[in-house]
Amino acid sequence: MYKAIIIGGSAGSFQVVTRILSSLHKDFPLPVLLSLHRLKHIRSGFVEALSLKSSIPVKEPGDKDHIRPGIAYLAPSNYHMLIELGSRFALSTAAPVNHSRPSIDLSFFSAAQAYREKLIGIILSGANRDGAQGLERVASLGGKTIVQDPDECQVPVMPKESLKLTGVDHILNSSQIIEFLKKINRNALD
Repeated sequence: MYKAIIIGGSAGSFQVVTRILSSLHKDFPLPVLLSLHRLKHIRSGFVEALSLKSSIPVKEPGDKDHIRPGIAYLAPSNYHMLIELGSRFALSTAAPVNHSRPSIDLSFFSAAQAYREKLIGIILSGANRDGAQGLERVASLGGKTIVQDPDECQVPVMPKESLKLTGVDHILNSSQIIEFLKKINRNALD
């Protein structure tokens, strides 16, 4: 049984994330951790934009906040979002990784360590290689790995870099990702 989903994305991923969040049942049983590249100087509006379409609550976590099921947590602007054992967040202003803060790799590394085979890692559209090593770590610790089909991506670099590094479990378009997540919900509620 899975315990968490982590999604990484950059350029071209906002629309897919919005579709995913709007498709989840309001009683979705897992936390959804969103490590998305965003403009560091714009601190408001992103959560609100996602919340307008999402069927589950969307929030930016605070440092040491407890991770709860059925909530989408968006990495705050200009902070690395790390997952600690005991299902808590740790926020960091350490140097950018792959020119990014939040770093998708760092979020995925820590989530993989915390959840191991009970984690689903998903890489969406994006313009750099951030997330590829993180998804590899998810795979090496037994988690389920998914990349958005590069042919569907607005910017396919992140999924392609992930595919170069890791034999992923699934290459899915956005509709197939949604169906995969809906099956998790049905299985968890049965």
